[in-house]
This record gives sequence, structure tokens and C-alpha cells, in this order.
Amino acid sequence: MKTIAITAAEPAGIGPDIIAMLAHTPIADVSLVVIGNHELLVTRAKQIAKPIQSYVFDDSTRQPHRGDGTLAVVDVPLQAPVIAGQSNTRNATHVIKQLDIAIAGCLSGIYDALVTAPINKATICAAGIPFSGHTEYLAKACDCDSVMLLETEGLRVALATTHIPLSDVAKSISCALLKKKINILHNDMRARFKIDAPRIAVCGLNPHAGEYGYLGSEEIEVIAPAIEACAAQGIKVLGPISADTAFVPKQLAQCDAVLAMYHDQGLAVIKCIGFGNIVNITLGLPFVRTSVDHGTALELAASGRANAQSLELAVRRAIELLA
Repeated sequence: MKTIAITAAEPAGIGPDIIAMLAHTPIADVSLVVIGNHELLVTRAKQIAKPIQSYVFDDSTRQPHRGDGTLAVVDVPLQAPVIAGQSNTRNATHVIKQLDIAIAGCLSGIYDALVTAPINKATICAAGIPFSGHTEYLAKACDCDSVMLLETEGLRVALATTHIPLSDVAKSISCALLKKKINILHNDMRARFKIDAPRIAVCGLNPHAGEYGYLGSEEIEVIAPAIEACAAQGIKVLGPISADTAFVPKQLAQCDAVLAMYHDQGLAVIKCIGFGNIVNITLGLPFVRTSVDHGTALELAASGRANAQSLELAVRRAIELLA
């Protein structure tokens, strides 16, 4: 039986809500461990009429998740009282502590995979903690390179760059970076997704993929050489493809994943197609990590109107990737 850690993340958001909902959802052959504040989880569950029974997690108390409202919890103290819907910078360290506990547990083998509820990046940064996102934090903590991949039915989108300003994208893309991202994507598609010869389509950066250099030179000088180098390794990679046609059905039929150059180039498309049915997967880590496809939704916290579907999908996909 595999054990999956779930971070409750931003305490003022819907993380505790959707975890309480998940406690009442049967998921076979897995043990779930929530890393967060015990008192907050119990209180929020009562507020949304999804009461939970919790117990302190250790190896002797590990038990399968039955969906009967029972949850194992690793308690992480809060630094300030929580008001649902009002993120507090004083609890930024609480959120980071959850992540650190989860990462250490995954690296030591206590947990087999990590699923993360949503965080508030602005709150963490406002607290004086440099933080650009889960993906980057996990890669640094594990001393490895990573790729952010979002997956829904019929589409997988990976990112060459993640949470950086649009004005920094062009100067951040290099041949070395793209070769690294393509190799991670290729290797994990084989190892985790069991696709023997994954086909990767690579987007251009500029309109019309640069229009032969008249609308930008990055395709000629950076992207195409990276593609050629990876193809010489035996990777099935094609492009650069104009981003405005990379996601049409005929093009998608020829690939198993699309590598977009920047955040909104790829994620706007996949969220339009499958929002609520998307799983965020971090490739390149020494353990499986999945996440929800949405933010903290502060306005929905403690209202009972949050939707736990993406969290459930993230847990189920983590189990599949562990198989």
C-alpha cells in the first residue's frame, strides 16, 4: 500500500476545505497523510459540514483511506490565527514548513508521493521569503532540474519557463535550457507514463514561429538547434511550431506532449479545454508530485462551495504514476 502526503498549503484558502471533502471520498489501496494544522483542518471541516476524524500519523498508525471521514495528520503549528479568505503573511512560514516536511518524508521513503493543495505566492513573497512556485521550490530542495507539466484528457503541456515575467522569457530561453527540458520530458514520459517513444512538439516563441526570422530570431538561433541536438540523441521531437496552430487536433494527434516556451502560451489553452479536470505534475524529481489546477480561491474558503475534483484527480494520478 502506497502512502501519499498531501500538503494543506495556504490555511486561509480552500486547501483545508477540499481536503475535508477528500476525506469522504473512497480511494482504494492507498494511505493518505495530510501535512497541515490539525485544529484548522478539524474546524474547517465542521464549517463546511464535512466533519473529519483525525489521528496522528506514524508508521504504526498507517491505514488505508476508506473515505469515511478519517484522516492521518502531521500537525504543523500556525504562526497566526486564521481567518478564512484573509491570507496572512505571518503564516507564510507555516506553508513552507509543510513543504519541507513533505519533501523530507518523500526523500527518506516515509511517503511515496506528494500532492499539493494551492498556495498564495504573493503572501509568501510579501513575508520576505523568495518563492516563485512549488515546481521551482521542489527542484531546488531536491537539487535537480524539473519540468512543469499539466495534463488533461487528450493533452499534455510542459513549460520551458515557468513563473517569470513575460519580459524575461526571451532572455531566459537558451539552447542548453531547452535540451535539458526536452530530455527530462522524454525520460519521464518513458519512465512514469510508460510511453516507449514519446513524441514531443516544441512551440516557437514568436508569432508564426518567427516567420523565418522576420518576426524574431529565437527560433533560428536557439529553439531549432536545441531540437536538432535532441533529435540526434534519438528523441522524437518536432518544431519549432507556431503556437497558434500547435494545439489544433491534427497537430496534437502527432505528439504525446507539447513543450510551450512560457506559462500562458501553454496553460491558457489547456485550462480552456479542461479546467477542473487537469493535474499538475512535476517531472524530473526523485519522487512523484502532483497538484491541483487552481489557486487558493480565498473567496470560497469555508463556504462549502469549493470543488475537490482536481485534488481527487491529483491523488488518483499520483497513484497511477507510482504503479
